[in-house]
Amino acid sequence: MTKVATVARRSVLGAGAALLALAGTGGFALAAETVKLGVCIPAATHGFTGGIVWWANEAKKELEKAHPNLKITIKTAGGAPEQANQLQDLVTVTKIDSLVIFPFESAALTQPVAQAKKKGVYVTVVDRGLTDTSAQDAYIAGDNTAFGRIPAEYIAKKYNGKANIVALRGIATTIDNERWNAFTEVMKKHPDIKILDAKYANWNRDDAFKVTQDYLTRFKEIDVVWAADDDMAFGVLKAIEQAKRTDIKEVFGGAGSKTMVKTILDGSNPLIQADVSYSPKFIYDAIKMTAEARLKGAALPATHIIPSSLITKDNAKDFYFPDSPY
Repeated sequence: MTKVATVARRSVLGAGAALLALAGTGGFALAAETVKLGVCIPAATHGFTGGIVWWANEAKKELEKAHPNLKITIKTAGGAPEQANQLQDLVTVTKIDSLVIFPFESAALTQPVAQAKKKGVYVTVVDRGLTDTSAQDAYIAGDNTAFGRIPAEYIAKKYNGKANIVALRGIATTIDNERWNAFTEVMKKHPDIKILDAKYANWNRDDAFKVTQDYLTRFKEIDVVWAADDDMAFGVLKAIEQAKRTDIKEVFGGAGSKTMVKTILDGSNPLIQADVSYSPKFIYDAIKMTAEARLKGAALPATHIIPSSLITKDNAKDFYFPDSPY
C-alpha cells in the first residue's frame, strides 16, 4: 500500500471513529447500529410503581420485537442506594449507551446519573426530576403543576373558599415540590381555607394510614383530605373508616387509578368525588421515544410534559381502563 493510500485510509478510519464517538454523546449524527438501552425504575412497592414496572416491560417486549438491533435491560430498585448501584452496573457491566431513569429520589440520584452522562450515556429522566438538570438530555413527565393546582382549585370552588384541610405529600422529590407549591399557591388566594398540617407519606398506603391516624387524633374538625396519590388516598379512607369520623366530607387523591376512577363512576363512596389524571404509562412513552430517537441518530426535545385533567363523574368513563394494572 502506498504512503498516500495509507494516509487516506487512516483519515477515513479516523472520521468514522469520530462519528461513532459522537454517537455516544447524545447529540450524535449517525444512527447507531445497535442501541443498548438501560431502564432504571422503582420496584412495584405500590399501585403506581406497579403500573410503572408493567408498562416498562410492555415497552421492552414490543420494542425489542420491532427493532432487532435494540437491547433493553430493566432494573427495579427498592431504594435510592440500590438504584445508584444498578445504574453503575448498567454503565460498567452492561455497557449501555442510553438510559431511561425514573429516579427513586431526586437528590440522591443526581450525581450517579451525571456520572453516567459524562461517560457518554444519553439520559432521559422520567417523572421525578434531578436536582441538576445538566445531568440529563431529556425530561419526560406528567404535568405536576396541574396535579397540585387542579385539586386546589376544585376544593376552593366546591367549598366556597372555606375549609379545614390536611395534606399528605409523597417522597421528597422535585415533582412533590412542584405539586405542593402549585397547591399552596392556589390556597394563598383563599385565606379561609386552613391547611392544618402536611406530612410526607411516601406515596404509600400504609404510611398514609399512619399519618392520617395522627391527623384524626390531633384535629377534631377536618373537611377535606388532600392525599396526593391514589394509593395514599386508600390508606386515608381506611383510617377514617376505622376511626368512625363523620366530619370529613371528601378525600382527593391523584393519578387516576382504575379503582379510584371506578369508585367515581359508580358513586360507591361519598368521600370520593373527583381525581386528577397522571398515568404510569408515561414510562412506556419515555422508553419508546428514547429508543426510537437513538436508533435514528436523533435527540429528544429537552422537555416533554403530558397534560393532567380533572376526573369527575361526568368524564370518568374516559379515564377508566379496566385491563390496566393500575
